[in-house]
Amino acid sequence: MAPPLSKQNYSIGDQAQTDTDRGESDTGLANTIGQNKKPPANTLEPTLFHKVKNQKSILALAVSDSKLYAGTQGGDLLVWSLETYELLFSVVAHTGSILCLFLSADKKLLLSSAGDAIVNARNPTRRCSACTDTSQVWCPETLKRLYSLYSKYDVGDVFCIVYSVELQTVYLGAQNTSIQWYDLSRKDSRPKPDLTSHPSQRNDRFFDSKGPGGIITPRPSASRLLAQGGQDLEINKDDIRQYAHYGYVYCMLLDKGTHGQDVNKETLMSGGGDGVINLWTLDRKSGKLSDNPATLDNGDESVLALALDGTLLYSGRLEGDVNVWDLDTRQLIRTVKAHTTDVLTLTVGHGHIFTGSAKGFAKKFNMRYECISKWKAHDQLILASATTTYNGKAIYVTGGNDDCVAIWDVDFRAKPPQSSSKSSNEQLWASLSHFVSFPTVSSQPEYAGDCRKGASWLRNLFKRFGAVTEMLNTEDNRNPVVFARFKGKNPDSHAQGKKILFYGHYDVVPADNKDGTWKTNPFRMEGKNGYLYGRGVTDNKGPVLAALYAVAELVAGQQLSSDVVFLVEGEEECGSRGFQETVRKYKDRIGDIKWILLANSYWLDDEFPCLTYGLRGVIHATVQVESERRDLHSGVDGSHLIHEALKDLVALLATLTDPLGRVTVPGFYDPIRPITNAESARYDTISDTLLRRNPDFGDAKTLTESFKGRWREPSLTIHRIETSGPANSTIISRSATAALSIRLVPDQETKSIKNSLQTALHKAFENLNTTNALSITVKNEAEPWLGDPDNKMFHILEEAIMEVWGPMGHSRRGSVPASKAPNKRFPKTPTSPTSPITSTTLSNGSDQFSQATSNFDLHEQPPPCYPGSTRQKPLYIREGGSIPAIRFLETEFNAPAAILPCGQASDSAHLDNERIRLSNLYKSREIFKKVFRELPLR
Repeated sequence: MAPPLSKQNYSIGDQAQTDTDRGESDTGLANTIGQNKKPPANTLEPTLFHKVKNQKSILALAVSDSKLYAGTQGGDLLVWSLETYELLFSVVAHTGSILCLFLSADKKLLLSSAGDAIVNARNPTRRCSACTDTSQVWCPETLKRLYSLYSKYDVGDVFCIVYSVELQTVYLGAQNTSIQWYDLSRKDSRPKPDLTSHPSQRNDRFFDSKGPGGIITPRPSASRLLAQGGQDLEINKDDIRQYAHYGYVYCMLLDKGTHGQDVNKETLMSGGGDGVINLWTLDRKSGKLSDNPATLDNGDESVLALALDGTLLYSGRLEGDVNVWDLDTRQLIRTVKAHTTDVLTLTVGHGHIFTGSAKGFAKKFNMRYECISKWKAHDQLILASATTTYNGKAIYVTGGNDDCVAIWDVDFRAKPPQSSSKSSNEQLWASLSHFVSFPTVSSQPEYAGDCRKGASWLRNLFKRFGAVTEMLNTEDNRNPVVFARFKGKNPDSHAQGKKILFYGHYDVVPADNKDGTWKTNPFRMEGKNGYLYGRGVTDNKGPVLAALYAVAELVAGQQLSSDVVFLVEGEEECGSRGFQETVRKYKDRIGDIKWILLANSYWLDDEFPCLTYGLRGVIHATVQVESERRDLHSGVDGSHLIHEALKDLVALLATLTDPLGRVTVPGFYDPIRPITNAESARYDTISDTLLRRNPDFGDAKTLTESFKGRWREPSLTIHRIETSGPANSTIISRSATAALSIRLVPDQETKSIKNSLQTALHKAFENLNTTNALSITVKNEAEPWLGDPDNKMFHILEEAIMEVWGPMGHSRRGSVPASKAPNKRFPKTPTSPTSPITSTTLSNGSDQFSQATSNFDLHEQPPPCYPGSTRQKPLYIREGGSIPAIRFLETEFNAPAAILPCGQASDSAHLDNERIRLSNLYKSREIFKKVFRELPLR
């Protein structure tokens, strides 16, 4: 019998493998039969399309047309969407490690086997319904356990499982060297098992043996709820082939016509620890295995994996060999030295052979057995793999004991350039990846060339989809504005002249990663756990491309009834320097505008889509106090006779606000309009919605006041103070400079507030009777903006959001953890004031690694919709931030504006690890498409 080698052993052991696959041949293969050939140079590597992270090793994989299934060392069955890579379900399927997943050929059954000696069968696409007298409600696609199979004998781990659709029979290969089967068509005619022989009721020979004094160690209680439901089925003692191998049965395959002349009979192929592959003919009536299987002897090394391509059978073995068998002649025609360590997984797909090794390396071979690609797929062991095609993309999926599932684009064929008729989500993803690779940092001169390259690339993308484009130069050689116009193909009398302007920006803030604070390279987009990470993915490159691809699809389908103009600037992160002058200069070329649309903001939390109808304005200023003297030493020259610049500056800044933080500049609050009943109702809706999902936010009144303070009330913030001289505690600085900002609300004009601020500072400075000098510099400013949430554009945006997102807010996770440890640094007392809700609070609890890192049971989740439930409207919000261009564009073109937030609150715009969820990116594109199509027709 072969040594006890299994995926389960590998998943928890062999952790000390080296990071490099030393000795592995990059050039490919050793031929034991046939002529040696020199393979092509290994220069191509696949693209890592996405990666999802779990808390346990990934031991088994299966793929359907739209879903990715994974079995873990912890017994969890995980299901992800192939579209967005969001976790759809996490079910505690087994008490032991899941060692195999098998999706039936008709895609109606998903089977799992594990170290708990139980086989579960689930319907991966089954819908359940809840009916009333007047309506019928369909639940979303879910996992429902149909059957639970077990043997009355101690079989140990069940390493592999397959299912014959024709025979309706499940076959499993076990650690006790047996192959067992169950005919599901006869399940209802068999006696119901009494479950006394169920593995959960049997004593373990070791753990349940009696200790000193005849005492048996108590069994620990289950810490997690195991999935329930379905029928328990006991395998008949006559449906067992004992000693199917003289070693563990590691792997199995099913095929037709590989056993002789009868092409209608199925053959079960099994590989074991004895180094033998057995070919079992299946009886067409009973499903039983033949008595005398044909054998393919692979030598002394265990057969760990099998893959089939027509009449060629591939076997992955210990020590890195892959044997190639001709099933017509039952001959070994070649041995490929794929790796120097064990071949743990083997897959055939997309016209190639893929192997995964015990050192984390994957290789891709062509059908001449030449290694054409080798790459490090996982940090440690590759334990499972699968291939599929999704939306025309050739995908190779790997799972390892680094707790990751990796999705690879393995199509190396030359792809034709994108045409205007093709604007898929995959192309959107690829374009965004390319766009992010340009470090378009507008605030740092060393990136000026990259900004130009990024703008040029964007312009060419517009041209590729049929837009008329131009680079609009700005004054002082600033970054250009990318102008693009898509012409409406079928304008009718109602849509004519209703041109839509989309505003965005391609510049980004710096992304300093010297301290390794980014999880990824900020200018190399990476997909993880349903999110795309990279600088600019959410602010604002992702939304810009989502809008572009939406228009491109309408153009390709002859559905764009009116012109859409894009103005994408490159100085937004620096206060839109030169943008206003450029727009005025080229206003005739831009033309008359009916509607203005932006997508440069975010949801209030991570759960509910929003529409933004208001922004605060801003004035950024520096206040400097300086002396005519040079820097002095406090021990030598310090006295009350010296007017210190820093003291004067602190005293001056203290006059700007009262102890409650209210701004004391005369007339500062006078222009602010009172709140209306309609706006109050919007705040109440926001608070009620958030508190239903997050009761930890407190009471509705406090939450509402927090939003009002952030959105419709002005504020003054002192950001930092800098002083001259060395940074030590003995210097009397010659000068001290403070950076401050004032956030304005609608009806406060920047010019008036700016004058009032300067007047108040100079007057207060005079009262100091100091010999120092004061200077005030306003660096940039932006007017506040308030849109009309009751206009036509907001209504169409609302309809589009409701249609695209559908019912929401029932089955999603909350944004705040259920319990929090008290903060010892800032203890609360009965007289402590209540801390307001901040954006950090709203996004706190958003899982940086997706829901795959925390298990939830299928039966504990409330249904995502209920009889009679309706789609929820988006939350109408205002924001405390500023966009310099929006008020200017409204005024310049005399057209109303609206903002569609694309990202979530936890997107970390301007921060490390900026990201956007794939669902948000793709659904934003659909929303844009509906708005661009329907707005001119209303």
